[in-house]
Amino acid sequence: MADVVERFVRDHGLADEEEYGILLRRLEKPETAEYLRTEAVRLQRMYYGNKVYVRGLLEYTNYCRNNCYYCGIQRENRKVMRYRLTLEEILACCEEGWKLGFRTFVLQGGEDPFDTEERVVKLIHSIKAAWPDCALTLSIGERSYECYQAFRRAGADRYLLRHETADETHYRSLHPADRSLGARKQCLFELKRLGFQTGTGFLVGSPGQTYRELAKDLAFLKELQPEMVGIGPFIPHRDTRFAGEQAGSVELTLKLLSVIRILLPRVLLPATTALGTLAADGRERGFMAGANVVMPNLSPKKNRKQYSLYDNKLCEGAEAAEGLKALDARMRAVGYELCMDRGDAAREAEIGS
Repeated sequence: MADVVERFVRDHGLADEEEYGILLRRLEKPETAEYLRTEAVRLQRMYYGNKVYVRGLLEYTNYCRNNCYYCGIQRENRKVMRYRLTLEEILACCEEGWKLGFRTFVLQGGEDPFDTEERVVKLIHSIKAAWPDCALTLSIGERSYECYQAFRRAGADRYLLRHETADETHYRSLHPADRSLGARKQCLFELKRLGFQTGTGFLVGSPGQTYRELAKDLAFLKELQPEMVGIGPFIPHRDTRFAGEQAGSVELTLKLLSVIRILLPRVLLPATTALGTLAADGRERGFMAGANVVMPNLSPKKNRKQYSLYDNKLCEGAEAAEGLKALDARMRAVGYELCMDRGDAAREAEIGS
């Protein structure tokens, strides 16, 4: 197993979960972590140059039928001030985003029972009619195959559905009995089959997580081959059962960004808000570890703090759509530049191996 790191870099993957576990333990050595970070940035630059792709994030409802134990907008949290944007409010946010230069909109929300297939299809049609050249991403949870099919036919381009953990036992410790890892994985494979650019991801440092669970996450990413992966450190929310738990590690998250860039060289890889929440320079360090996507907040200012998945979530300044100049300055300071293009995942046929 002495050459596991070199084989990973050469083959962009390993044989099984045991080997991924060995790789994760090797990351504890600073020289190994730096070697993988350097390789990740080499691949990032090869396929995307120094571009950081910008997506406009619109958190349009914080109603949710689920009760995931780590989430601040879980169904049983009675302290949440709930909101649900109207179609007109959503279109107004997109209009403002388009004027600012955004060409990708990410519609994110809890699994809101009000969001019927018909309502979401109408929303997709409305956005695509107004801005036919935009890329439209949905992140609204688990749906039936037929529902996903309707969204795709209506014009949705991408779908984000984080699996959170690929280990069955760990999944059950984070979710109530009515949630199933098998169902979540099935949704992801169905989204791929329907032609969505599919995104998934996991929490880093969630309660009970070890290298064993993270190794399963890496093996699952290799199997699924998503076009996008979003990972971020776990941050507790004061109104959940995990309120007293320790937050995930920024350093481990950065190392995993590098690993994922090598595992999936062409992947679209955000430096997430959670990373910026735990470390003032988290965004910048994320890009210097292999990330290449950022998602400023397009939601109405009055609602941003209400979409509180975890404590102290950033939503102003460089995290906000109106803060693009500040964000661009921060990116340029570390050698990157913002790109407002749709920024589809790099394809092998176009770029080469």
